[in-house]
Amino acid sequence: MLDDPKTDLDSQLSDPELFSNTGDFAGDGRLAVRDPATGDIVAKVTMSDATGARAAVDAAQAGFAGWSGMLPQDRAAILHRWHDLIIAAKEDLARIMVAEQGKPISEARGEIDYAASFVQFYAEEALRPNIEGVTSHLPDAEMELWREPVGVAALITPWNFPCAMITRKAAAALGAGCTVVVHPSAETPLSALALGVLARRAGFPDGVYNTVIGDAATIVGEWTADKRVRALSFTGSTEVGRLLYRQSADTVKRLVMELGGHAPFIVFQRADLDRAVAEGIKAKFATSGQDCLGANRFYIHREIYDEFCARFTKAVEALSLGRGMEDPDIGPLIHDRQIEKQKAHVQNAVDKGARLLTGGAVDEGLGPLFFRPTVLADVPDDAAIMREETFGPVAALTPFDSEEEVYARANDSEYGLVAYVHSLDPRRIYRATRALQYGMVAVNRTKVTGAPIPFGGMKQSGIGREGARQGLEAFTEIKYVCRDWG
Repeated sequence: MLDDPKTDLDSQLSDPELFSNTGDFAGDGRLAVRDPATGDIVAKVTMSDATGARAAVDAAQAGFAGWSGMLPQDRAAILHRWHDLIIAAKEDLARIMVAEQGKPISEARGEIDYAASFVQFYAEEALRPNIEGVTSHLPDAEMELWREPVGVAALITPWNFPCAMITRKAAAALGAGCTVVVHPSAETPLSALALGVLARRAGFPDGVYNTVIGDAATIVGEWTADKRVRALSFTGSTEVGRLLYRQSADTVKRLVMELGGHAPFIVFQRADLDRAVAEGIKAKFATSGQDCLGANRFYIHREIYDEFCARFTKAVEALSLGRGMEDPDIGPLIHDRQIEKQKAHVQNAVDKGARLLTGGAVDEGLGPLFFRPTVLADVPDDAAIMREETFGPVAALTPFDSEEEVYARANDSEYGLVAYVHSLDPRRIYRATRALQYGMVAVNRTKVTGAPIPFGGMKQSGIGREGARQGLEAFTEIKYVCRDWG
C-alpha cells in the first residue's frame, strides 16, 4: 500500500496498517467514513479519546528535545524524504481523497502536488533560521537574536483540503523544530492517516509527528487546556476559531487561524469579459464551491452586467456534475448540512427578489449530495448569501455603478480573506487593491496561492499567515542574548 501506484482502491481502504490502528492513541470507538457520492461506508477508523489526546502530547513533548536539537540539515533531509514519498504515492493519496471527500480526481491529484510543495519548501526553509546580530547601544556588549522552536504544536485541519492543510501547517512547524499533534476532520481522517504512514516511513523520530482521530471537542479541548501545547494552528470556520481563541487564552498559546472567507469578485466595465467569466468559474466552483477562497459575491459594473450574466450562466450550465472518479467539474458536497445551506441561501435570495438563472436544486438522479451549479442574479445586499459564507456551488450576482460604492459593499463584511478584481485600467487596479480590506487580492486571475506566499486574511478571517517565511513565525520564539565577554 502507498508504495505501489497500481494498488486498487479496495485494497487501499482495507489496509490494516493505515486505517485500523492509531497506535498508542487508540480508544474504544470506531468512526465510519462515508463516500459522499454514494453514502457507502468506505472505512472504519479507530478513534482516540481524551486519554489518547494527552498521550499524543506526552509523545510530542518527549520527542521535542531530540528533534529541536537535531542539526537543521538532518531535519531537512527527513522532510525531503517525506516529500518524495508523498509524490510517489500521489495516485493512491488522490484516490483515497476522492473516496472520503468526493473531490474530482484531477483536483485531488492537484491537491497532492500542492500539499507536497509545502513539505519541499519548508525542508529548504529549515536550513535558514539563523542568529541575527544587533548593533549594540551598550558599551562592551554583544547582542544577538536567536530563533528557537516554541515546543509542541497542535494542528487542527478541515475536510475540504484534507492533505494540503496538514502539510502547510506541519511542514512549517517541523521545519522550525517543533513536534506536532495533528487532528483532522472526522469527515476525512483517511488522508491524514495516510500522510502519517508516509511520515513514519520518511524517518521522523518517535513522538515528532502524531495523528489523533476522534471527537473534535474532546481532542482539541484537551490540547487547548494543556500548557505543554505552545502553539495551535487551525483552519475552519470563524465561529469555531472564536471558540478556540477563548479556550487558548488561559495558556497564552501562539495562534494561527485561517478562518472563514466571503470573497467579492469585482468586474469593472473596462475588463476582458471572456477572461473574467472563465476566472469567475474557477473562483466559484473549484472544490465544488467548498473553498474558503471561493468567490461568493459577484459585483459586476452595470454597463456590462447583462452580458456578464448571460455568458457566466452559459458557462455554468456547461459544467459537469458527477462522482469524483469520473472526473467531473463538480462533485458531491460533503454532507447534508451543506445541501441544506445551499437550498436555504437560494430560497432566501429568491424571496428577496433575486432571479434564479440556472440550477438551484439537488440532482436526484445522482444522489442527495449533488447540488446543481447555480447562478442567482439581482441579489440584494440583505440576502443571506451576501452576508454568510455559502461554501457550495451557488454564485450570487449583483450590479454596481461606481468604485466607491463597490468598495464599500465589498468591505461591508466581517471577513477579509481574498478579493478578486478584473480590470484593464492600471490606475483603477491600484485603487482597488489599496481600498479592499482583504489579506490577498487577485487581479485578473484566480490562482494566487502556493508555498512561497503568505496565506491569510484580515478582520475575522484569521490571525497570522501560513506559507512563505512568515509561516514559520508562529512556531518560533525570538530569544535576545546580551553578552559581555568580561
